[in-house]
Order: sequence, then structure tokens, then C-alpha cells
Amino acid sequence: MNKLKYCLASLFFVFASVLMAQEGVNADKEPGHYNQSKFKQLYEEFATPNNYRSASGAPGPDYYQQQADYKMDIELDDKNAKIFGAETITYTNNSPDDLEYLWLQLDQNVRAKTSKSPLRDGGGVPMAEQVGSFAQKYMTEPFDGGFNIEYVKDASGKPLKYTINQTMMRIDIPKPLKSKEKISFSIKWDYNIPDHTVNRARSGYEYFPKDGNRAYVIAQFFPRMAVYSDVEGWQNHQFWGSGEFALTFGDYDVNITVPADHVLDATGTLQNRKDVFTKEMMARYEKAKKSYDKPVVIVTQEEAEKAEKGFSKKKKTWKFKAENVRDYAFATSRKFIWDMQAVKVGSKDVMAVSLYPKEGNPLWEEYSTKAVAHTLKSYSSHTFDYPYPKAISVHAKQQGMEYPMICWNYGRPNEDGTYSDRVKFGMISVIIHEVGHNFFPMIVNSDERQWGWMDEGLDTFMQYMAEQEFGEKYPEAIAPNSKYPSRRGEPSKIVPYMAGDQSSIAPIMSNPENVYQLGPNAYGKPATALNILRETVMGRELFDHAFKTYAQRWMFKHPTPEDFFRTMEDASAVDLDWYWRGWFYTTDFVDIGVKGIKKYYVTDKPSKKMQEYMAVRGITEADLPPLVYLAEEGSDDLDPNLKGKTPSESSQSLKEFMMDNMTAEERAAVKEPKYIYQVTYDKPGGIPMPLIVEYTYADGSTKNVTYPPEIWRKNDKEVSVVISSQSELTGIVVDPKAETADIDTSNNAWPKKEEKSDFEKMKENAVKGK
Repeated sequence: MNKLKYCLASLFFVFASVLMAQEGVNADKEPGHYNQSKFKQLYEEFATPNNYRSASGAPGPDYYQQQADYKMDIELDDKNAKIFGAETITYTNNSPDDLEYLWLQLDQNVRAKTSKSPLRDGGGVPMAEQVGSFAQKYMTEPFDGGFNIEYVKDASGKPLKYTINQTMMRIDIPKPLKSKEKISFSIKWDYNIPDHTVNRARSGYEYFPKDGNRAYVIAQFFPRMAVYSDVEGWQNHQFWGSGEFALTFGDYDVNITVPADHVLDATGTLQNRKDVFTKEMMARYEKAKKSYDKPVVIVTQEEAEKAEKGFSKKKKTWKFKAENVRDYAFATSRKFIWDMQAVKVGSKDVMAVSLYPKEGNPLWEEYSTKAVAHTLKSYSSHTFDYPYPKAISVHAKQQGMEYPMICWNYGRPNEDGTYSDRVKFGMISVIIHEVGHNFFPMIVNSDERQWGWMDEGLDTFMQYMAEQEFGEKYPEAIAPNSKYPSRRGEPSKIVPYMAGDQSSIAPIMSNPENVYQLGPNAYGKPATALNILRETVMGRELFDHAFKTYAQRWMFKHPTPEDFFRTMEDASAVDLDWYWRGWFYTTDFVDIGVKGIKKYYVTDKPSKKMQEYMAVRGITEADLPPLVYLAEEGSDDLDPNLKGKTPSESSQSLKEFMMDNMTAEERAAVKEPKYIYQVTYDKPGGIPMPLIVEYTYADGSTKNVTYPPEIWRKNDKEVSVVISSQSELTGIVVDPKAETADIDTSNNAWPKKEEKSDFEKMKENAVKGK
């Protein structure tokens, strides 16, 4: 060890010995405690790795998932707004378990007259409510919704016993379905289709009184197999309305019969295009398949307006097949305008598609398919190449909802065709979000009913990136010299929520039915957390590789939160347990500030305090190696000879002392500090974060330092750092670019900035208003 290192090591040893001696004489010992560190590993919270799910976050060697294949014949009764269906399900048990019964989801039963869903909330009278929703709740008879199950039969046509428990149906099979065996059974059903503009039903119709037509967006319309997995067994949690879906992948063969003048699109590839398209539509479709720069209109507005008046009594059947999808949905109406364009994704072409009534124009013809195409490219670049043949955006008045290859999106201009930026960006954003759901959870198939943030939060994060890229790609669509006005994703946008009343905030790691504010909790906060993780904690290169690894590991599989958390660490070599703990498992918030600053003198003379320490232990200066000593300016500990001098003036004799005790090589490397400070930062907030600081000096220079989050690992309340500089320190700002979602910036600066009260700001604004 060279002399300088020996001096510093000795100094540390002396002070450490003093502290230990002080603790040794303390008679009132505090009791022991559990490890409460935010940096404690998450072993207690995580499930134990096994052969199904590995400790790395990847699927294990024995990972399995079930398969459910469907053959369906569907008919829409437009006159009575009713739907009829007959389906045959072939279910493959790939699990190692023998199954005694099967569970299916009956989501439409949430709207049955006997549904308990409307009775589960006890919030009392709201301050305001939409007219349609108020009328339905308090002024009309309850909607007669829910499935009417005509029969459930086995492959030979014999009835199967079944039991309906609200939104779940158990089918009792004659003998257990053994591992690797298949079973086929059929169900016939019907139900009344709700008006989705009332209470924002996820599926239903919108009625247009001016022309007497309906536009249908139909989903969750058939009994669907529940998931059976190594994590939950049967995922048969009830559908109450907020928690969405856990679904099984399979292949679909679907025939949909609608009025002959309807235009229809759905999940899957259309099998009988020449039967349902006119010659003009076929020619336009062939042109759209080669149009990569703009949409080609398949059904024009003029043609749609003509069809609105027809009300054909004839029928037409549209036939579709879809492979490896977890759900099925379709949209149909004689009002629909239809356009498409091709999008190059990897080595294949994908069709970006839009369906919308004339009420959506001119907004939809300008931006809908453009937003679909952009989303497919943006999301694919961050995850995996979009594997399906198309992605469809359907106009629905108050709706934003997603299904494989198809989604419903709001955004309607005024009747005269004008629209605000709010409506425009709202429409583009919801299309990006809902089309983006094809990636999470339609392909990376998380359990939405249990963990809403795993699809909504990840998708909202991806949406934020896609929105910003949209603004860069189409600058003409946004205000000059600005960026896309994302509603969620930026750190500042989540501050009001995280700074809110703790009695109405739940951790992200909560079931969607149990959170108070689903939007901020499942969408905004996780999206912001991932954005900060990418931009501030990990950096884009490490984050992007890890995130893509997660997406590719779990595409077409069923991941859990632990699989995501573990993969992000496994693929980056960044320990993030502290981050998941703070942002996802608690309702803690970020608040870091400057507590104080002290100026220190450096001398070769022992301070008064040091002399007292030495005296207690019988140590003389002769017993010590060459040491340097630090003493706070203005304290009794300071050498009287140094008082009144600047740190620079007091350093000459110290410099000579140090040079005498250093090698020539060490002396050459020394840059004499004129000022030494101790800056103390405190953390009123519970979440540890990187300590991002901008230091300003009297000579006009600035220095930016990012201390790693591990600086808080041994003291969760406050930390102190030493600053040595050639120029006097004149200013400190914590988180100068607002990167961490700090909820209170009043303590972020030294000298403290005087902030005006809300009342003073209000007075100023009132004066300006005059």
C-alpha cells in the first residue's frame, strides 16, 4: 500500500474504532430488527422457481399450456339486436394433471338481470353521471342481458351436466380428462346485444337515429375456455367488469352470418373473399396489398351512405380462420367505410385496416390507418415482428377495447366535420394503445384478470414510445417545435397521483377490482416506472435488450409478474429488486431533497475532537502515521489558526505536508482542491432513486453527477457526499430535468428557492386577467 492510501486507510480505521467504542459503552441497546432495507431481495414476495418457470424468468423445461380450438357458426339478428351461436370446442390437456371438470367464461352474464356486478360498489351517490348511464340505473328496467344456454353436449350428442356460477360455467365431464388427452363438446347459446354507448360496455352496438342503423362491435360473445396453468390451476375468478381476461390459445374456424348489405371484418383471414366482395372491392383490395405509403379505400363513403338506406333482408356469411389466437371478435354494419394499406414488418406484409361510419370523417380517413401502420412498426421494433396477417381499427363512439387483430377506438368529429387537437390526439393515442394490445396481452399473454398492469401498464409504456416516434415521423400533425402530447408516460404526469391521499391509492401489484383509481394505477404508474427505468436507471441499451428478451421469451405463452421482473434483471445484470419493491409493491413515492451543506477545512493538525478521541485511547500523534484532518467551518473543532482564512489560504502548509508524504508519481497526479464541502441529501419519500444532481460554481461552471440508487442502501433517510472543487460552490439542484417523478420540488435546491403560495399565484393570475 502506498503512503497516501495508507494515510487514508488509517484515518478511516481510527474513526471507525471511535464509533465502535462509543457504541460499546451504550448501556441501553436497541432491540434487533428484521431486514427492512428497500434493497432486500424479493425472495419473500416471489414464487419459488421450478421446472415450469425458471429463476432467470424464462419458461422452464416442463412449461406447458393448454389449447382450445373452436368451430363456430354465428348469426346476427340486426332487427332485434340479438346474436345466436353454436360452437364446438376441442380442448387439449397438455398439463401433467388429470382434469375432473372444465371451466368456461360467460362474460355476457355480467349484464344479466341477476348479475351481482352492479351491487358490488358501495360508493353512494356520485356528484355527476352521464345521462344514459343514470337513466339505465335508476329510471328504466334492467337490461335483459346474459347468455341463454340452449344446450351443452358431448361429441356424440349426449347432454353434459353443467353449473353456472355468475360469469363462470363448470362442465362436469363423465370421466377425468387425462394428461395429453383431448375432449370435444358443443354449446348452443344466444343473448341480447347491449348498447355499448351506455355504461361503456366493452361490446355491443351503437344506434344512429338519423338513419336507423346500428354499428356492431362484437366480442366476449361466446363461452370461452378458462386458463388452466401451473400458477393458478383453473383461473376461474369471476368477471366483475374491471379485471379483464385470462385466455387459452387456439385455432378458430368461424362462420358469421349478417345482413347481405353489411361490411364485416374479424379476427383471422377471410376465406371466401370473392363471395362477399364485389368486383370493385376485389380490385381495390389487390391494390391495397401493394400500397405501402397510403390507404386504399375498399368501401367508399358514397357506397356506405347508399347502403345505409337499404336494410337488406338477404343474408351473407363471412368465413374466417385464425391460428394461435387467444380470443375472437368482429365488427359489422352497413354504415362502414373500409380502407387498408400494406405494412412491411420484417420479411412479411401485414394489412393495416380501418372500419368507420361517415360520422368518423374527415378525422378517421386521415389518421386511423396511418396510426395502425405506425403502431405495428414501432411495437415490432421494440419486441418482435408482428406475427398476424392484419390489424383492424374500428370506430366506436365511446369505446377503447382490444382483441386479437381487431380493436374498437373512439374519436368523433363534430357534425360539421371539425375537431379539436384534443379529439385528434385522443383518437390517435387510443388507436396506438388498442392496436398495441396485440403485443400485450394478445401475444405476450398475461393474466389480465389477476394483474391488470401487465397488459395495460406495459402497453401504455409502449404507447408512449410510439406516440413520441409518431410525432417525429409526422411533425405536421403536431404543433411546431413541440413533441407529441402524450397523456401518460412522462414522470411529471404521475406526480399528482403518487402525491395523493394514501387512503385511495393501492400498490400496482393489486387485483384490478381492488384498486381505487384504475387509470393511474394500472396504466399511468407502471408506464412511468418503465419509462424512468429505461431513461434514468438502466439506460436505453440495457433496458431495450432486457425488455425485448422478455417479449420474445413469453410470446404466445402465459407470463407472471415474477417472470417479467426476473427477466429484466437476468438480461441486464442490473439488480432491480429495490425498484420493483418501491414502485410496484408499495404506494411509496419519490421525494429527495437537499438537507444541508457544510464547508470543511483540511489541515495536518489534529482537530480538538480528534485530540479528545486520541486522549481517551492513550494515543499520541507519534503513534499515528501521517494523516490529514477535516474540520467544519465555524465549529469549535476548527484549529484557531485557521479561523478567518479561506480553505485555499489554509492549505499551503498542508500541501507541503502532503507532498512530503507522497511519491513523485502521486504528487504529479494531485490537483489541489481549494474547497471541500459535505452535502447532505434527505429522502422524505420511500422510494430510493438515483441521486441526480447539478452543481453550480462561482466561476460559472456546472457539473452533473448521478449517484447510483445504491447510495441509499445503508441509510434510507439521508446520505452525505463530499465535494472537492477549485471554485466555490454556489448552487445545487436535485433532479434538474424532472426525471424521477419527485412529488415535492420545494426541497430540491440550495440555496432554497422561494416559491409563491397558491394564494399568491392566484392573486397574480387575477391581476393578469384584468
